[in-house]
Amino acid sequence: MDALRKQASKFREQVAKQQQAVIKQFSATGYESSDVMVIDEMEMQLHHQLDKLYKSTREKRDFQKEIVKAAETFTAIGYKHIEAGTKLSEDCCKYGVENPNDEVLAKAASLYGDARKHAEKEVEDLNNLFFSQVLEPLRAMVAGSPLEDARHLAQRYSKMRQEAEIQATEVSRRQARVREAPIPENVAKLHSAEARMQELKANMAVLGKEAAAALAAVESQQERLTFQRLVAMVEAEKLYHERVAVILGNIEAEIVSEKQRKEAAPPAATLPVNPPAQIPEKTKYFLAEAIHSFEAESEKELSLSVGDYVVVRKVTQSGWSEGECQGKAGWFPSEYVEKRQRVPTSNGATEVY
Repeated sequence: MDALRKQASKFREQVAKQQQAVIKQFSATGYESSDVMVIDEMEMQLHHQLDKLYKSTREKRDFQKEIVKAAETFTAIGYKHIEAGTKLSEDCCKYGVENPNDEVLAKAASLYGDARKHAEKEVEDLNNLFFSQVLEPLRAMVAGSPLEDARHLAQRYSKMRQEAEIQATEVSRRQARVREAPIPENVAKLHSAEARMQELKANMAVLGKEAAAALAAVESQQERLTFQRLVAMVEAEKLYHERVAVILGNIEAEIVSEKQRKEAAPPAATLPVNPPAQIPEKTKYFLAEAIHSFEAESEKELSLSVGDYVVVRKVTQSGWSEGECQGKAGWFPSEYVEKRQRVPTSNGATEVY
């Protein structure tokens, strides 16, 4: 009968060990959660603290991985953006050089091509910031030894706790055996089981505190570093968009200004080769005052300053007028002057034209 009991006892121990091994193998977190009180209430609180810290550090690590994945995607898209933008810049500049007769579009293409180069440089700078300020720090922490070491300590504590749970069952079984048969052999085995339990208890107390402190330190570092990297991403993207907005704003102003200047310029055929030597008596002319400054770009044009009085001798439908100011004759935009009936003379009186 005693032989059968011993065999049954060994069988139960083997089954218990196999169950614990299976639980450890298929544990979802690597740290086995349990509501069973193995030693006392204080140990139970430490166990719950470790379980919470283990899960929290895992969640923060996974969040860091998601940020890394997004930043890698952004940089990959950025490099494709640079490739496409550089090709477009080259094509625009090439069109501007090869089509000088198409003044408005060729000039706009050249301006845009040059601006596109600067815009792609900003994309490259953004990629570099993502790599140095986001990807590298987060990758280092995700794969860093502090996190792995702290989690390894928690896993060791979990394994030791499972062993203590089994040992507590063994102590209870030995106590029951002594009550049934208080022979020296059973008493010795009980003392041995209790001594092992005390050893596990002492080791768990030390290891548990060490694991909790390590995980808490890692969690704090995770929170601080992740927050800093998110702020760095926001600042990098903000700076990128501000600089690109300035580049695009400047190029838009240049293109529109160039287009307006070209559209306002008189056709070459409408400009006389030489200004008239004299004004025919029957030609009607009038006095006008310049309300906008105009800078002549050729010998055929007449520079004006605000307030200048001009004798207008000819007005064309193209938006240009020909006249004389301060002894010089030439063409200027009609809308840059306003017609006047009188002009002040040197003695303060007014003279009618």
